Amino acid sequence: MRVLLLACSVLVASQASGQPSLSAFPTKPIRVVVPSPPGGPPDLIIRMLIPKMAGLGQPLVVENRAGAGGIVGTAYVAKTPPDGYTWLVTTASHVNTPPFNTNVPFDPVKDFTHVTLIAQNFGQALTVPASSSFKSVQELIAAAKSKPGKLNYGSAGIGTASHIPAEVMKSMSNTDIVAVQYKGVAEVMTDLIAGRIDLFFVGTQIAASQAQAGKVRVLALTGAKRWKGLPDVPTMQEAGFKDYNLINWFGLWLPAGAPPEIVSRIHAETLKALADPEVRQQFDAQGLEGVGMAPADFAKFVAKESDFMTDLARRVEKK
Repeated sequence: MRVLLLACSVLVASQASGQPSLSAFPTKPIRVVVPSPPGGPPDLIIRMLIPKMAGLGQPLVVENRAGAGGIVGTAYVAKTPPDGYTWLVTTASHVNTPPFNTNVPFDPVKDFTHVTLIAQNFGQALTVPASSSFKSVQELIAAAKSKPGKLNYGSAGIGTASHIPAEVMKSMSNTDIVAVQYKGVAEVMTDLIAGRIDLFFVGTQIAASQAQAGKVRVLALTGAKRWKGLPDVPTMQEAGFKDYNLINWFGLWLPAGAPPEIVSRIHAETLKALADPEVRQQFDAQGLEGVGMAPADFAKFVAKESDFMTDLARRVEKK
């Protein structure tokens, strides 16, 4: 469905007159805004990288500005000066959330300078209760087709990583599976384990731990390749959904209009951190792959993702 361009070349641009010089940046601490609570994936990822970014010569201070599914913190960064001293680190919700919500006060493409795709995972895990009769994706889809509107799935919010994969599956299989909205992942998992909902797309780490505890069954992963943490679980593509490839990813942005030489400096330091053996080991333990995409490629990637989600939102609204 989508192809990640994993280019890691550094964008080199001429220094524009009147802009801060590359050699002078940074001269003060940098704020890294994470628009979600402490302990979440983007928060953990940037905290893994920060100790390896000492080459910047200034402290990087994480500031968690959670609220409205990431909208609050993201909108805040969009309005700050584009001088390189305020970063945004968040998930694919950067482009997933706006198409499914009205009055979002920012454009995920136009209102930001795209620095790099930091990392990606192996997708979400399609899980069902351990007591479920479904042993495969094919069985689940067959049941959904035979009984339209009878099955349901748990969602941790519109535009989230639990909502998008389910809606894509429904669209590709032409099935009617009802969404049940919750406030968060923990509540959905509680009801899934209890058998009050039929299926749930959840992060691979959570799915693996619950499967090992015998509480859920994992039917498939939404990424294009298998994950060693669940080696026997097929991908959605292997289960018959050609070109199905939905992963969660984590990016780094500055406000729109940031000087190219500062973008290049930040990107270069991020690449160094991603190449560090300790970071790579930490990422691997979390089911993550470091990327380090070049700024120009990341800008194209974000625009493509935004178009895809906008189209998906239109299709969902028509149903």
